[in-house]
This record gives sequence, C-alpha cells and structure tokens, in this order.
Amino acid sequence: MLRVDLNCDMGESFGRYAIGSDEDMMKYITSANIACGFHAGDPSVMRHTVRMAVRQGVAVGAHPGLPDLAGFGRRRMEVSAGEVYDMVTYQLGALLAFVKQEGGTLKHVKAHGALYNMAASDKGLAEAIARAVYDTDASLILYGLAGSEMIAAGKARGLRTASEVFADRTYQADGTLTPRSAPGALITDPDRAVNQVLQMVKEGRVTTADGRTAPIEAETVCIHGDGEHAPSFASMLRAALEKAGVAVSPL
Repeated sequence: MLRVDLNCDMGESFGRYAIGSDEDMMKYITSANIACGFHAGDPSVMRHTVRMAVRQGVAVGAHPGLPDLAGFGRRRMEVSAGEVYDMVTYQLGALLAFVKQEGGTLKHVKAHGALYNMAASDKGLAEAIARAVYDTDASLILYGLAGSEMIAAGKARGLRTASEVFADRTYQADGTLTPRSAPGALITDPDRAVNQVLQMVKEGRVTTADGRTAPIEAETVCIHGDGEHAPSFASMLRAALEKAGVAVSPL
C-alpha cells in the first residue's frame, strides 16, 4: 500500500495563544514542523505547539530558518556553511529541550523558507544542514525538496531523508518550485491542489507550469496552515488520499 506523510509548518506566530489555525490543522496532518524562533515563533509558542502535537499524536519536527523575523525568513542572506551549521544546531537544541520537557520525541528537521530554497541548490549549505542534524541526532529524518541537494546531502551523511512535495505550489520543468514572486506560483483552487498531490503520490510525476510532466518522488506533502480555509483543505486532501487507497501516516 502506498503511504504518505502530511506535514505542516506551525508555531509561526508570537504570544502564547497566537497560534492561528494550528490546533485545527493538527486533526488532519501527521507531522508538524515547529518554528524555532529565528524566522518566527517564541519560547511560549514553541512550547504550546509542541504540547499540542504531542497530545494529538502528531510527529514533532524542527523548522529552523534564517535569523530574519521582519522578513519571515523568506529573504535570502549571505551566510557561510559554518554559520548555517551553527544556526541550525542552535535552533534544534532549543526545540529539543521543549520536546523533552513535554514528553515527546523529536522526529525530523525541515529547513524554512529562504534557507530551504538556498540549500536545495547549494551543495555546501545542504551539507552544513545535514551535518548539523547528524551531529545532533543521527536518527532524525531530514526533509528536503524532492530531487534537491538537501536530499543528496542527507543521504551522503547517512541520514534518513524524506522527499517533500507541495500541494499548493506549481513546478518548473526541472522539478523546482516556481518562485513565489512569479505569476502562477501558488495554486488557489483546492480541487487542482488535491489532483496535483494525487498525481505526485500515486504516479510519481507532476504536471509542470508549461504543461509538461516531470518525475518526482513524494514521501511527504507540505500543506500550509496560514490560508483562510487551511483546515478544510487539509481535511479534503486527507480524505481524497485515503479514498484513493493511500495510507496517511507519519514517517
């Protein structure tokens, strides 16, 4: 039977109760990527989000980003591999403490925003992230864009990896995501997003922005929780996957 993980970026707010739709999303996802305070989140939000995930049986992951609160971690920065190794280590350590205190287990790591995109094509940065994860806990699963340098670096380091695809983003002919700044980067039609996920998971391919198809590996699907109808879409997607005979479970 085909299996897939549904992950969502969470804890990306400030103030203990400013968690948006995170609590509703927890009902439908299987893995939560929790912000570690650099691009978003604060200590109280980190603890509260970890506590929710542990209580609902959702796998807990760290979501480290660039130190850019004002830009939500989506602006590229000139950072060295050594700096990336240190900032990822710092953020993993912070979240790991909350997870331990709340009786949970840290399961995976997924970089955020610009750091994720930079490491997808920059071998040196990808290797720095993989090394930071491995040196912290070699049992952690490293999430990365399917077919990217991140996945290659994780495998080379000896980590278990998870090739990630996106429900609400369009793809280019080379298998990369369409930049957010480009027209048509986001898929706003929920039916179209569901069909794209089913194609990627069941057929191992994706229809690109130019109408062609490209091969893709889909082990985990990212669904964003900050949209107006995010919980209803998450419910819709999970139901569609299960109806299609795909088991939805954490990695």
